[in-house]
Amino acid sequence: MTNPSDQAPFKRRSLFKAAGLGAAGAAGLPIIAACSDIKSNSGSTQDSKGFDFLPTHEDWPLPVQPDLVGEPPHHPSAFTSYPTPVQAITDLPSGKGTYEITIPCWGTPPAQDDPYFAKVAEAWGGTTVKIRQGDGMTYGDTAVQWVKANEYGDGIQLFNYMTGSFANFQETVVNSFYDLTEIVQGDIAERWPLLAALPSDSWGQAVWSKDPNDPETAGIYAIPMTYSGGQGNGILARTDLLEAEGLAMPTTVEELLEVSRAWTTNSRWAFVGLDWFIGQWFNLGGVDGWNWDPDQKKMINNIEKPEFTELMEFRRTLWDEGLIHPDAPTGTLDAAAMQEAGQVMFTQDNLVRWNDYNLKVKNGQAEGAVAPLPPLAAKGRTPIVPLSAGIGGWTFLNKDLSKEQVEEILDVANWCAAPYGTTEYQLLQYGVEGEHFELDASGNPTYIGAGPEVVQGPVNFKAFAQVDTFLTGDPDMVAARFEYNASIQQYVVEPPFQGVRIEAPAAAKAAGTTLWDQQSDIAYGRAELSSIPEMVETYFKNGGEEARKHYTDAYLALYGDE
Repeated sequence: MTNPSDQAPFKRRSLFKAAGLGAAGAAGLPIIAACSDIKSNSGSTQDSKGFDFLPTHEDWPLPVQPDLVGEPPHHPSAFTSYPTPVQAITDLPSGKGTYEITIPCWGTPPAQDDPYFAKVAEAWGGTTVKIRQGDGMTYGDTAVQWVKANEYGDGIQLFNYMTGSFANFQETVVNSFYDLTEIVQGDIAERWPLLAALPSDSWGQAVWSKDPNDPETAGIYAIPMTYSGGQGNGILARTDLLEAEGLAMPTTVEELLEVSRAWTTNSRWAFVGLDWFIGQWFNLGGVDGWNWDPDQKKMINNIEKPEFTELMEFRRTLWDEGLIHPDAPTGTLDAAAMQEAGQVMFTQDNLVRWNDYNLKVKNGQAEGAVAPLPPLAAKGRTPIVPLSAGIGGWTFLNKDLSKEQVEEILDVANWCAAPYGTTEYQLLQYGVEGEHFELDASGNPTYIGAGPEVVQGPVNFKAFAQVDTFLTGDPDMVAARFEYNASIQQYVVEPPFQGVRIEAPAAAKAAGTTLWDQQSDIAYGRAELSSIPEMVETYFKNGGEEARKHYTDAYLALYGDE
């Protein structure tokens, strides 16, 4: 995979003007007034840099310095001890409004009358923000209906991956949400010093436009979530069970297959599922599977490469040899619980669970240990770790709000942006000392009582942005994660279109969904490997070629054909 090194500079309110780009441009629609709704299913492409209307960045000095200094964003710095927190905001606003924000929730939602929420509201100045929790498992799909019916309250939080549920998310944004540009552009540090300290790149990723052919229609439509990078997901292994069986931690795909065979019996399995993470093991990366081939001077999808067939052969081998649990296709198995019970060796998961599992062991709630597999590759290739720095999502505000109401919600977001080492962060992340957390023998916060259910687990207000992110928590885990992050840096590759938000045309999205289902059919024995050529042909016939043109135009607008 080749990434261009020389990017063309972006101009004021820079937006793509290449033919076929953007919701309006692709459809050949006329320029649209800022108050008009736009409707199209042709996709959109939006740069996140070079705008002259973003908040003026002003550094906010951290109250404490990290113990381990990394190279952010992909190798964040770390705290191995908990500092005495310092209050970040001493001149609190006096908020009197009441608002409702819709957010995702996984598990049981905490009661809204829990005293914790009253204490948080008091701490940030009195504004009442009620949380409307939606089931995190179906949130993306149901959010489409909420937004369409304007039944999400005064704001809604959406993580990046949830936006694919919308037929055209760009159009949803500019048609449904508040344009914050006039409020947050320029110098905002006097009222919102922490929002001013957010990286300009994060604010740039909150920009959408009414018409990509008209730069003046670009604006800031959301409060960006925290800007970060690094590896978020991985494959966790029960290292204690490997050692007990005399098996070594795999360092290649071939070794992983052999270890899986040695571990699996009729009552335990290597995997519950293995799909979305492992393309990188076969050097398959890119954005939505698209990469520029410099030799052919053409945009190529992963499914056109021989490595894709290797990937599918590997997945089918796991199934045919019984290395995956037979009920995996149902999607109903709890992989984490099965791994904890020793029934499953490997799980694909968010690496937060690495920390959570080993903390449960320390607390006597579980046995064993887990750790992530190192970067793997097949057939002697050099591993790749595709990483992209950016924000996790956005908080969008209802366009029916008044300017004063928006400003009051921004007061709340500014408070929530306080980083590690502040009293604001401590209350937001850990709750009230003695009620939700206590300091352990090492001086680190440990959840107690209702802390896990009310503060730790739910999203709550933690999805608003933070000025900086660090590795924190149990010192042993912090050191292990810091070391792991350092070890993968040599394999990191940034995807094409770094800093550019691309939304594929609706037909390409639908074709991609069908393609994923067909891959699952092959992986789980419902279709044969011999059907891959037909599957590829179907994809390109039903929207894939449209996607190729879309990504090609975006690439050429950015880098030319070099």
